[in-house]
Order: sequence, then structure tokens, then C-alpha cells
Amino acid sequence: MLLRKRPKRRKPRKPRELKRGIYILPNLFTTGNLFCGFFAIAAAVNYKFKTAAVAILVSCLFDILDGKVVRLTNSQSRFGVEYDSLADLVAFGVAPAVVMYLWALQPFGRLGWVAAFLFVACGALRLARFNVQVNSIPKKYFVGLPIPGAACMVATTVLFLYHLGESGPAKHFVLLAMTYLLGFLMVSTIPYNSFKEFNRLQRMPFRSLFLAVLVLSVVAAQPAVMLFTLMALYLVSGPLEYLWKLAQRSSRLPAEAPQEKPVQIGPGVEQ
Repeated sequence: MLLRKRPKRRKPRKPRELKRGIYILPNLFTTGNLFCGFFAIAAAVNYKFKTAAVAILVSCLFDILDGKVVRLTNSQSRFGVEYDSLADLVAFGVAPAVVMYLWALQPFGRLGWVAAFLFVACGALRLARFNVQVNSIPKKYFVGLPIPGAACMVATTVLFLYHLGESGPAKHFVLLAMTYLLGFLMVSTIPYNSFKEFNRLQRMPFRSLFLAVLVLSVVAAQPAVMLFTLMALYLVSGPLEYLWKLAQRSSRLPAEAPQEKPVQIGPGVEQ
């Protein structure tokens, strides 16, 4: 008697996963960040260093708006994080390094391009460390100088020196040392204030508005000088606050050991 073959059961097909889309608005700001970084590189290659410096500052503005839009619309995604990091590396790592090398470091030869490469490498390490530690460190501080801060320091220095009309070998030596210093600060563990806990929607005293208008007026009057001054103050704020905390810790004397009370063997008897 022939045995009938059981029909093979077909495995149920897995439902096709919906293709995940991307958030358009924050990624448009990230693209603007990337475009300004590329434009800064192109301007630096054509020896238009002031234009390149302004493009880096505009790129920083796009980066700030990108983060604000993500938080306001609650549109954070893994794609956006990775795209933002790549755009930051170009705009705040490669572009300032190219500007600094072609503007001031080229006469130093190997020492100059090593300094420019170190800036890019430290910026990449800084971004990678930030992505790894983003959920494990307090939002009040950055660990090390943020890469947009280092890039803005380069850009404002270019604008400041063009404003003063300074040139010569002394300028090149200072900028060479500054490039190495910025790379070191980016990979250091020195805390820098992130200003993320500052709530602009909260009620504040009237004098705060007056101070904000005063600062904006001064920056508008002398943008090259004031932007450089503000970035220099932020640059030194991290090490100064770090040294201040170390000095406070070392100045604290150990608590004196409490004196032992005499052991009473009997009433009114001490030993």
C-alpha cells in the first residue's frame, strides 16, 4: 500500500519590515553644517581665509540649530546622530585644520602639517568619545573642549588677526602652539560648561535682558574683537575652573580625629 506523502508545510513568511524614514528638518540643518564646512575648505584652498572663517562660524550656528530642533521636535534618531558626527568632523575638524595649515602652518613644513593632522585626529577622537559617553556623563559639562569650540577658536583668531592687520613669524609660532593646545584640550578630561541647563524660557530678572542686549550690542560693534574675546574666555575657563577645584581640594585639611573619652570603670573612676 503506497504511503501518501504529506505536503510540505510552507514556512510562514515574515512580514516585511517597514522602511524607516528619516527626519527631514534636523537633517537639513546638519546638511547646512556640512555644506558650510566644505565651503570653508574651498575658500581656504583659494586663500580666502576670512570667508572660510565666517563659513566655520555659520556652520557652528547650523550645528546649534540642529540640536535645538531635535530637542523641540523630539526627533532624535541613530541616523541623525551618525550623520551629525560626520558633518561635525568635516566642518569642525577638517575645515579649521586646512584653514590653519594654509594660513599659518605651511612655513613649518612637517611640523606644520603634523599639527593640522593632530587637530583633525583629536577632533575625531573627541566626537567618538562623546558618542560613547553621551548617556553616562552629566549634561552640565563636556569632557574636554568640544570640537565646535575648537573650530570657533580658530575662526575667531583668523578674523581677529585680520582685524589687527598682524603678520610675521611671531604670528605663525603662536598659531602653531595654539593648534597643538587645542588638540590636547579636545582629548583631555578637563570639564567645560555646556550651558545646556540654562533655560531661556524661564522667567528671569530684567537686568538679564539688559545684559544680553548690551553684549549683543558690543559684539555687533566689534564682532571680530568680541567673538575672539568670548571664545578665548571659554577656552581658558575649563583649565582655570579645573585648577581652582584642585586647589580647593588640596587646601582642605583632614578632619581632626575626635579625642577619645576616658573609659569609666566605675562610678566616678576614670582610667
